[in-house]
Amino acid sequence: MNYLGHMYLSGKDAELMLGNFIADAVKGNQIDSFPDPVKRGILLHRKIDAFTDHHSSSRALNRLLNPHFRKYSGVVVDMYYDHFLARNWTTFSSEDLKSFTEANYRILQRHFLQLPARSRRILPFMMKDNWLMAYASFAGLDQAFRGIARRTPFYSGMEKGVAVLRDHYAECRACFECFMPDVTAFVAEEKERM
Repeated sequence: MNYLGHMYLSGKDAELMLGNFIADAVKGNQIDSFPDPVKRGILLHRKIDAFTDHHSSSRALNRLLNPHFRKYSGVVVDMYYDHFLARNWTTFSSEDLKSFTEANYRILQRHFLQLPARSRRILPFMMKDNWLMAYASFAGLDQAFRGIARRTPFYSGMEKGVAVLRDHYAECRACFECFMPDVTAFVAEEKERM
């Protein structure tokens, strides 16, 4: 899952979502500098990532994408999952996607000074180009892929992300449809344990 998926799986818990959002920017013992509810979000993010990486649908999708993206296949899987979540949002939420994204952007803005430097750098770009909503369209997804391709230190092939998705749309969607109920159930169980 990418940003949209992690935010969605956080539910209505603002601090859990905040931790989920910043998790990739928090390294090692930096986690100790955050309050417990935010730490829970960081830890949940890491559990979601591990679950996603080991899920049979994600592994199948990784195998399909590997010839195109090599070591970046996992990133592409995450973005494809966010695409399908955004495209099928009403299947998963009674709140419309626009309201959901605006509410989450407001939370992140309120906590801007608490964000790690990397998260503070990307948030303005995320909001300006409305990444969370943009994942639903091929044009928005293409813009995201091209932006990542420019920033990767090695050739990623991500500028082909939308073309590959179009070529394998049914297979990719089937993987998402198998994965989404499982990750939702997994996160519900993890939240109960926290």
